[in-house]
Amino acid sequence: MKGSVYKRCNCRDQDTGRLLGRRCPQLKRANGSWNPRHGAWHIQCDLPRRADGTRRTLRHAGYLTQDDATADLLQLKTLLAIPDRSDTTSQVGLGDLIEHTISTDGRLPDIDTVRRALQTGTRLIGQPTVAEWLDQWLAGKRNLADSTRSKYAEHIRRHLIPHLGQLRLDRLRRQHIAAMIEAIIERADYVQAIRESGDKEAALALRGEKVTGATTLHRIRATLRAALNAAIREDLIAANPATHIELPSPRRPRPLVWTPERVRRWAADGTVPGPVMVWTAEQTGRFLDAILDDPLYPLFHLVAYRGLRRGEACGLHDDDLDLTAGEITIRWQLLGEHRTPTLARTKTESSDSTIALDDDTITVLRHHRTAQAKRRLAAREPWPTHGLLFTDPDGQPLQPGRVTAHFQRLIPPAGLPPIRLHDLRHGAATLALAAGVDLKVVQAMLRHSTITLTADTYSSVLPQLAKDAANATAATIPRAQRQ
Repeated sequence: MKGSVYKRCNCRDQDTGRLLGRRCPQLKRANGSWNPRHGAWHIQCDLPRRADGTRRTLRHAGYLTQDDATADLLQLKTLLAIPDRSDTTSQVGLGDLIEHTISTDGRLPDIDTVRRALQTGTRLIGQPTVAEWLDQWLAGKRNLADSTRSKYAEHIRRHLIPHLGQLRLDRLRRQHIAAMIEAIIERADYVQAIRESGDKEAALALRGEKVTGATTLHRIRATLRAALNAAIREDLIAANPATHIELPSPRRPRPLVWTPERVRRWAADGTVPGPVMVWTAEQTGRFLDAILDDPLYPLFHLVAYRGLRRGEACGLHDDDLDLTAGEITIRWQLLGEHRTPTLARTKTESSDSTIALDDDTITVLRHHRTAQAKRRLAAREPWPTHGLLFTDPDGQPLQPGRVTAHFQRLIPPAGLPPIRLHDLRHGAATLALAAGVDLKVVQAMLRHSTITLTADTYSSVLPQLAKDAANATAATIPRAQRQ
């Protein structure tokens, strides 16, 4: 391909008004050297013909020095030499890419990027930004659980688009993703430090902002990696830069029991020894006794006894109960923190299962059914036909976020140390293990996908349970004397 470097300006002939271009006498000094204060350097080069066969020539201006223009002309000729001359499709695509990149970015395409794209068969032109691709990818996902879609959308909205969205998809590199991860970690450290500093004014400014932990970082990376894998299948990129990003190892929080010593320390200075705390059997009983008259007592009783997740309890339908057989079937979950709740199927086959009920829980649920039937008959407005077992007083679906807030308000009057609503589920598992229930049975009750997950989650309480079992076994052996 022919090419040239030249200098011109926008001066006009005083008589004709025509542009002088390369003929302007001010372009050179009296000694014949180029005048650096007048005009600009240009390059001109023939490009491969368009798909319709018409010729095209690239003219690009704005270079301050001849060397800059010469370097770009050399880069242009290197680009044009990459595809095989017999590969007409690649030749046309490269010409389109060069024209597009010059017109939009004001610069030539990267040589290595073009070479890699031609070698792998990825698209040369029409590349979306990361933000555009993420939105397109999520919108095109089919058969996605509502909760999963919500998490993907949150990762995209809160983290991926703010940090990476402006980049063109094929120019996303590992260092961009690493910089995003570092920024997220720094922000999380800052938020945590402010909240622990005692500065109420600064903490108030951060109210509602979540601290992004290691587990969430892995999920954000997983969302990005899934979207980029889809881009590879669409021939938009050749490799996934999110594949080998190093992240801090997530630590699964282990449940800790509110022992008497821990309760005394909490009462003295407010110390909560871990993120996941569970009540003892006696503390759980005190809580349930204290809320017997609360409208949501049956729901909290069910979670505390059988370990349902919040969404599963809120999404339980009346026809999911078989009180004669003494079992419930988990099929639905009610999702939503501070917006209109959404009813969705449980995410996995392991979550969708039948759970046996104890006699106390059967009695509680039978009484609840009777009370709900009375409210339905007494209602002035038509009772909703959704079939949910637990509802607001007017029959509307529960708002899961409000259920959590209500639970937190019930704890202080009961005189108990704090736990989360989800910790009632952990407590159900811990109490079952303490009662001697086999780990495999607890796994089935919690609907964990593997017994390893159950054992790993409750590893902090299993050693004490094993010791108690050993002492119980030793106590059955009659001894005349003990050392």
